[in-house]
Amino acid sequence: MSEALPKLLIVEDDAGLQRQLRWAYEGYTILAATTRDEAITILRAEEPPVVTLDLGLPPDPDGTSEGFATLEAILKLAPATKVIVASGHFERESMRRAIELGAWDFYQKPIDIDALGLIVARAFHVHALEAENRRLAEKAETKAVLGGMLTGAPEMLKVTRTIERVAGADVSVMLLGASGTGKELLARGLHEASPRHTGTFVAINCAAIPETLLESELFGHEKGAFTGAVKTTEGKIELAQGGTLFLDEVGDIPLPLQVKLLRFLQERVIERIGGRKPIAVDTRIVCATHRDLDAMVSEGRFREDLYYRLAEIVVRIPSLAERPGDAGLLARHFLTRYAEQMKTGPKSFAPDALAAIDAWGWPGNVRELENRIKRAVIMAEGKTVHAEDLDLAPGDAAAINLRAVREAADRQAIRHALARSDGNVSAAARLLGISRPTLYDLLKAYDLQA
Repeated sequence: MSEALPKLLIVEDDAGLQRQLRWAYEGYTILAATTRDEAITILRAEEPPVVTLDLGLPPDPDGTSEGFATLEAILKLAPATKVIVASGHFERESMRRAIELGAWDFYQKPIDIDALGLIVARAFHVHALEAENRRLAEKAETKAVLGGMLTGAPEMLKVTRTIERVAGADVSVMLLGASGTGKELLARGLHEASPRHTGTFVAINCAAIPETLLESELFGHEKGAFTGAVKTTEGKIELAQGGTLFLDEVGDIPLPLQVKLLRFLQERVIERIGGRKPIAVDTRIVCATHRDLDAMVSEGRFREDLYYRLAEIVVRIPSLAERPGDAGLLARHFLTRYAEQMKTGPKSFAPDALAAIDAWGWPGNVRELENRIKRAVIMAEGKTVHAEDLDLAPGDAAAINLRAVREAADRQAIRHALARSDGNVSAAARLLGISRPTLYDLLKAYDLQA
């Protein structure tokens, strides 16, 4: 069976020009419409990837209002469609408005069949690439790792495999990493992968609670234990009975309270503030901090015995800058999420935005990336996010020279190139200065995925 030809929808009210265009494009299945309603009906039934649209449609054949209304209707129904707008009224304002509304390209009548043919062919090519990129992104998202974390970086996959291995062992785990690297997400993933997953996951940020209240938050209090204690209240440790307690920023726990926490870890019993009765609690402790606990122990600001109780297993989490390719993957995820939430906004990243995302150091890690993408969804004027929308300087788009580095640097360079090219192998190969088959060979040799 022969392969079906790609579908091209021609929206043109001039019957003669419509026939001319039909004859000119032998490599496509031609669909034709003369009005907005006909175009939308065909779009719903046939889903053509590319549309050529005349702005002068009835009932406004001498103007552009109906053409722009048709453009908006097409992109509202099928945002991925590449719409090539034609007009006999060559005005910069019409061209600008068409592009702002999401048109893929604009050309002026009278039509040059050869030139238009090149535009149409390029539109089909780009549509196919974008469809493949969306497929790969969806594949990546459906294979989200521990705790729903999105990553393709070997550095982070190694972390998730370590956490999965220790999840089944009833030991305390310490996660070390900078703020915004996903420590709570990994802690929740550890809980969900452990035998305690049917229990409660309770999280508390020790740095966000005043010292005078932290003891009560952790251990609870009896009625009348202090002014304002009008009823007996269970603490976070008790609330996590049978489950997992996540102590975020454990390095901020004051020394007097460290003693009480150590006693719980040793004896697995607590006493509420104002209480005299020991209460047995079966809770697993997972903690995290961005502080240098080794230095704090040396300086006497963190108890050494508590450190070793909490750090039976230590997992170091790489920063976003140490996870080549993940910034681009996460950026696309956040763009999709916030564009859907806000029911508007851009649908993709311009090359300068992808280069800027790849080049930025992300000192605030994933939290900073998420905030910048949210800002871009609000600030972008068109359907595409640019570097300025992210409040970033345009990234260096120069090709990465693979010949100057060895295997370890090859891996990083390939991941950077794939991130900048939105996962497109051909574009990544051009960035790297190598052929597409060579890049496929390197991907296979280094066990990397596009």
